[in-house]
Amino acid sequence: MKHGYLIDMDGVLYRGSQLIPGADTFISQLRHRNIPFRFLTNNSQRTRRDVVAKLERMGVSAEEEHVFTCAMATARFLESQKPRGTAFVIGEGGLLTALHQHGYAVVDHDPDYVVVGEGRTFNLELVEAATRMIVGGAKLIATNLDPNCPTDRGVRPGCGALVALLEVATGVKAFSVGKPSPVMMRAARKELGLTTDQTTMIGDTMETDILGGVQLGFRTVLLLTGGTKREDLIHYAYQPDLVVSSLAEFSDRLSDSDWQSPWGEPARPEKRTPARHADVSESVLA
Repeated sequence: MKHGYLIDMDGVLYRGSQLIPGADTFISQLRHRNIPFRFLTNNSQRTRRDVVAKLERMGVSAEEEHVFTCAMATARFLESQKPRGTAFVIGEGGLLTALHQHGYAVVDHDPDYVVVGEGRTFNLELVEAATRMIVGGAKLIATNLDPNCPTDRGVRPGCGALVALLEVATGVKAFSVGKPSPVMMRAARKELGLTTDQTTMIGDTMETDILGGVQLGFRTVLLLTGGTKREDLIHYAYQPDLVVSSLAEFSDRLSDSDWQSPWGEPARPEKRTPARHADVSESVLA
């Protein structure tokens, strides 16, 4: 069965600047066997090229085409909603580049959208300007709603925390494009050229990776290398299809089946012979 993977990055491939053991071998095997995959990240700071450079420094071989960011998904979505629109942006290079590539102008007066991503440029002056624009009619877009982001020193506030400040100040709810939004996850699946049954989401976070996969009907694999512990699973109404300690363990499982789909062929519905309608005499005698 043809199959492929959408793979989260932070907490799956690496933590901060440290590669998680076995991640490089897993990606190498996917490439060697021509199994389609995309890295799916809710980090809007970096461009595709930046992400590839970071991975290569860690020993993971990848191409730009393998990277799909929430910044890319956001820019594509805005282009589909209002081609050649304008945006006031709170974010960094990855988000700005994606918007420019999709025909958007970045402005500081009367924008169509206020777009918020991760970044260290967030300050009260930007918040005040964004608040005025949203109250004035600009639509609020979040690249994602992650409350925090893992780092090698713990966590830092994520895009969701920054957006929450604007939501409270304006009374306007942001529309989020990143995981678990189907806007991003369906677009990434289409890039792979796979059907829903052929797609597996691999991640470390129940509220984004696994939730998004479950909602779209993908198979899901939860890794325990990030912020989720096995004992946490009892708190969720939805569950992953598989829980493994790391990509190294998942690689071992796949190698046992020569890297074929871990789920096998999808079940095909049985063909049923249409029921014969009883004639009048049969129904009367019944």
